[in-house]
Amino acid sequence: MNITPFQALACPLDGGPLQRQGASWRCAAGHCFDIAAQGYANLLPVQQKRSRDPGDSKEMVAARRRYLNAGFYQPIAALVSRAVLADLPAGRAAACLDAGCGEGYYLRELAAAAGAGQRLALLGLDISKWAVLSAAKQDRRPNWVVGSNANLPVLPATLDRVLCMFGFPVYAEFARVLRPGGELLQVDAGPDHLRELREIIYPTLKPERAAEPSTPAGFCALPDESLRYTVSLEGAELIGDLLTMTPHLYRASAEGRAKAAALTALSLTVDVRLTRFRREA
Repeated sequence: MNITPFQALACPLDGGPLQRQGASWRCAAGHCFDIAAQGYANLLPVQQKRSRDPGDSKEMVAARRRYLNAGFYQPIAALVSRAVLADLPAGRAAACLDAGCGEGYYLRELAAAAGAGQRLALLGLDISKWAVLSAAKQDRRPNWVVGSNANLPVLPATLDRVLCMFGFPVYAEFARVLRPGGELLQVDAGPDHLRELREIIYPTLKPERAAEPSTPAGFCALPDESLRYTVSLEGAELIGDLLTMTPHLYRASAEGRAKAAALTALSLTVDVRLTRFRREA
């Protein structure tokens, strides 16, 4: 099989290696983390939580699953998969983490895009237990864990690729877990991303910041890419799913949400930027 679970996990309490023992992960210090029946592990200790149930809610995750599985962001997934699969290390499985994996869409698309001769060891991590549960139910091949980008439960210098898809990058942690020569691939919204929806739910749009992203410490910049296309959403439920899965759900006023709820069709611009960095030796 060319898709296997990434195994080089670290104890979130002391940083030591975790070993799989039956239905749990254990470190030498005796810390134990159970593996759920669905196949995922919770590696987010209570002292690292900022709330009782951090991350996306069950409703947000369900909306994102429906929207993404409908294929509207498939061109984004294809762009990222091509970048990940280019120049993989030879002779072993390439280890890839999706840091903030949500319900696992981009790792599933990556697995589908891998060629017959390409082997991948996959890890999906998200702070939302609902997201990780959904991901594990849809594909049992990767390793899925509840965890935080601020304290990745991953041993140092064990990853070849890290994805951060519309997420919250923690560059020091990404640098720690990437091998020298490994790559960070970061996707962020461009200035026109979902503009048509934003024009409906907000009274005015904030001017976009034109500053170029700086290169994080420990990395060198690689050429970036932009992707722009249009999608047409038909039906109030689908438009509602898009709003529910984005931060705009909470940022919009009640009036703005009501305007979005009244829509039955919407033509949208998708505008994203893929920024790539290579881990220096």
